[in-house]
Amino acid sequence: MVEFVNPKSLGELEENVVAINRVTKVVKGGRRLRFAALVVVGDKQGHVGFGTGKAQEVPEAIRKAIEDAKRKLITVPTVSTTIPHDVLGEWGGGKILVKPAEEGSGVAAGGAARSVMELAGIADVTAKSLGSATPINVIRATFDALTSLKDAEEVAKLRGVSLEHLAE
Repeated sequence: MVEFVNPKSLGELEENVVAINRVTKVVKGGRRLRFAALVVVGDKQGHVGFGTGKAQEVPEAIRKAIEDAKRKLITVPTVSTTIPHDVLGEWGGGKILVKPAEEGSGVAAGGAARSVMELAGIADVTAKSLGSATPINVIRATFDALTSLKDAEEVAKLRGVSLEHLAE
């Protein structure tokens, strides 16, 4: 189970609107127009979250999405400026392969995955979207990948060995 972080315990959070969709519902009197917003928030220090919001006005949809994202903040394990190991994330039709990169290489990821990595504070990473290009599926797959990351201490604990033994 994923443990969420309390946004009040963090400093200033940055927000990035990834997508705004115009959605319509056909009713007896015609079409009902609404807007759906997809937002990623993060502190660039290992905490990131995403949220969705829907409303009749764009600013209200964005506000709802930001509130939702703040409720879903996760902690991402990092090693220096990258991630500890390769990981594959899946959600629906979206698949993403995330790999650590050399220091100074930057974020090599497209669209929605890039905003997640940047707001998480991961400066050097390579990501390839393998399935659906729909922003929500890519973001959810990216979060699946980031939540399945394990640092060295966690792996040593799971294997029941010391950290020094793991390094051998």
